Amino acid sequence: MKPVFSSLRTLALTAALAPLWASAQIAPLQPPEIAAHTYMLVDVTANQVLASKDVDAQVEPASLTKLMTAYLVFDALRAKKITLEQRLPVSELAWKMPGSRMFIDPKMQVAVEDLLKGMIVQSGNDATMALAEGVGGTKDNFVRLMNEQAKALGMTGTSYKNPEGLTEAGHYTTARDLSILAIRLMRDFPEYTHYYSIKEYRYQGTPAANSRNRNTLLFRDPSVDGLKTGHTNAAGYCLVSTANREIPNVGGRRLLSILLGAASDNARANESQKLLNWGYTAYDAVKLFDAGQPMEEAQIWKGSQGTIKVGREAATVVTVPSGSAGKVTTQLVRTDPLMAPITKGQQVGTLKVLVGDQVAAELPVLALEAVNEGGFFRRLWDSIRLWIR
Repeated sequence: MKPVFSSLRTLALTAALAPLWASAQIAPLQPPEIAAHTYMLVDVTANQVLASKDVDAQVEPASLTKLMTAYLVFDALRAKKITLEQRLPVSELAWKMPGSRMFIDPKMQVAVEDLLKGMIVQSGNDATMALAEGVGGTKDNFVRLMNEQAKALGMTGTSYKNPEGLTEAGHYTTARDLSILAIRLMRDFPEYTHYYSIKEYRYQGTPAANSRNRNTLLFRDPSVDGLKTGHTNAAGYCLVSTANREIPNVGGRRLLSILLGAASDNARANESQKLLNWGYTAYDAVKLFDAGQPMEEAQIWKGSQGTIKVGREAATVVTVPSGSAGKVTTQLVRTDPLMAPITKGQQVGTLKVLVGDQVAAELPVLALEAVNEGGFFRRLWDSIRLWIR
């Protein structure tokens, strides 16, 4: 399907774009009945919310807290502050952590990679605390880092009090914040997120109990490759799950389900699967432009060249109600006149995606190349041309 493309000119863009799901105007489809306190379904590939309920309600995150702990550990690995092979001590605090455990003790020195598997696959609170102390020095300092990172990511409804997710006053998050965290985790650290697809893990020399990944969907659906379960009496049964399915003419299409407060382990898996399957069948993904494909060559003034290629570095994919792909059109709204210098990646406009006469999405359009300021006579001539336009 080749979209109809038109170019509109405007004096200025509106204020900075809100998250895409906030700017979409097309009426959302009615999702199936979901037995959970709050949920959210996001098309990660298109950056669109497909379904949601009470996404800003502050709830206890239980072991979904470990997503933020992992984010900070992955960041420390990326910065080479620690290595996967490095062995960390097990403190008394880590050893005595209640709840889910990896079964490590103070006599051990455990490699960071094993602790990651213990935290992610076994949901081990002891492994989590050992990692937190290894990265932050102390539990309290690591919690400070968690809250600073949450603020930096824009997680405005989240407050952390511990790295593992045990019930504690003032420890809460929201479905919206969890979607932000999960998406950033996958996008920022793709080299480490394969740990979330491991089905079973047991550290050598420890009991075999608790070796199976609690994310039941890993065993049911081959397209599911993460992410994390959580459960406490206060939180109920929670699951952040993600699936990646190959779609013709699009490639991999990733959906993310956030489900909080289900009644049982089986219920959180069933309801999450229901959400994911509905998202893939009720909505179609449409690729409008390939990664780096110019949407147009726009005129630029006072520059070292007369035109500039504009588009998006990633493939431009939108999600629309099933069967409506043929009604998709696009409009490019530019910040005219474009004046040099312009840096590569600078926003120069907005792509409006319409289904019929309804706006489905608004996407930032970027400069695909840098254009330096032109010479004195070029700038003078363009100034005259702009004045007489």
